[in-house]
Amino acid sequence: MESTPEPEDGRELYALLHLSPDSSREEIRRAYRQYAQIYHPDKYQDPQMKDVATENFQRIRDAYEILSDENKRQIYDIYGMEGLNSGLELGPKLNKPEEIKEQLERLKRRKEEEKFLAHARPTGSIIANISVPQYLDGYGIMRGMGMSSEVQLPVSKRNTVVVGGNLVVNGTDGTGAATAVLRHQLSSVSSIEFMATAGLRSLISVQIFRQISPHSTATSGLALSLRDGSINLSNAWTRQLSENTVGNIQLALGTDSSISVGWQKKDEKNSAAGEVKLGTNYFGASAHYTHFFSTKSHGRVAGRVGSTALDFEIGGGRRVSQFSTVRMMYNIGIQGVSWRFELHRAGQKLVIPVLLSTDFNALLATSAFAIPSTLYFLLQTYFVKPYYLKREKQKELEKMESLSAQLTEARWAAKKAQKLLEPVSNRKKNRQLEDDGLVITKALYGNRKKVKESSESNELNDDVASQVLDVTIPLNFLVSEAGQLKVCANHIFMRGSRSLE
Repeated sequence: MESTPEPEDGRELYALLHLSPDSSREEIRRAYRQYAQIYHPDKYQDPQMKDVATENFQRIRDAYEILSDENKRQIYDIYGMEGLNSGLELGPKLNKPEEIKEQLERLKRRKEEEKFLAHARPTGSIIANISVPQYLDGYGIMRGMGMSSEVQLPVSKRNTVVVGGNLVVNGTDGTGAATAVLRHQLSSVSSIEFMATAGLRSLISVQIFRQISPHSTATSGLALSLRDGSINLSNAWTRQLSENTVGNIQLALGTDSSISVGWQKKDEKNSAAGEVKLGTNYFGASAHYTHFFSTKSHGRVAGRVGSTALDFEIGGGRRVSQFSTVRMMYNIGIQGVSWRFELHRAGQKLVIPVLLSTDFNALLATSAFAIPSTLYFLLQTYFVKPYYLKREKQKELEKMESLSAQLTEARWAAKKAQKLLEPVSNRKKNRQLEDDGLVITKALYGNRKKVKESSESNELNDDVASQVLDVTIPLNFLVSEAGQLKVCANHIFMRGSRSLE
């Protein structure tokens, strides 16, 4: 049992003064005076003991300043040190715990709003189309590029402004647009969005989202083209079919009317989605399946078939850091054989499609799939996997060494603190011996099994000493003049000269 646990580690301030949470102000004052006399730095001449005393004296003084202040104590009892360290200021006229709790909740919401407003969330992507056949024909290797960027700017808790734009270049042709969106939260179940786009396809639109039941949502939108005056209507319905499955229906009416039905399913190991779409100028179906081999790697299979598309895609990706993921895909279809490299970093994305051939060639198609796949598995087997295993093992070792160092430091601090208590503890022990009172002859705190082993062998070997702490001195210190001991602790083995009260 450490005699001076640290409040910053999430332990009770009451434990610093060895008090219960329902202690009176007088009991708090009496306990503080008792420990202040023990830990006061001026009582010690030895530099090391003086440092230990100073550290412990500061802790109990901080604890006393909080527990002796009725306002701070109420906040601490409700929210702990988090409530006191959050930087929130409460009014002096709040006396009841309910009033303090209400005010604290209000101020915490305000603080969360300020934090929410202080951060914009940018997203963007860059697509660089590379064509090997075009390069072999003597033209540039770049077939085209596309860029898009978007920044979400919360202006209040209910309003968000989104500003974005995109630019696409394909050969000698190019197009671009700038978009501004105002999103307003009408209630907890509905929102409305106003959008304006300037460019070759200038339009204004409004869209309303509403949650119509705990498992269903609906979205309705209206868009007006500023170039030709055409109006487009859109409706979408989404329903939670099961815990991991969502179904949706989308209907669009206008210059390019269509209806689509889709579903999505995702759990810890698998993700799948499919869609069937019918339009005035188009019909098609698409599906994809992703399997998560671990938290860091996944494989993906996808396919599309329709009036303008017929292709099959296979590949996978790996998370290379906390915020970064790389992916490589192999695609074969009516447009040819191609690779696609992707880098995802937080909200940013870099995509590089590489067209290998516009004609279907069995040897090329097989080689384009087999060569990178073989290289990937060779790298994983002989380089990446051993490297990650070695790094994870090193991290685990460093974690264990750090934990061991912290435990050693904590035990050393506890032993040094007990040295300060030892003189007073011995005086109390001798007084109890004279009065035939309560004397703790042996008290151990720690792992129940190790405590039992120690009590049977009457000695602390290295293995036991790492998990058991002798707390005989602080417990004798806590024995009152009436020969009583009150302590709240688990797994304590004690031997005394008489029964404990």
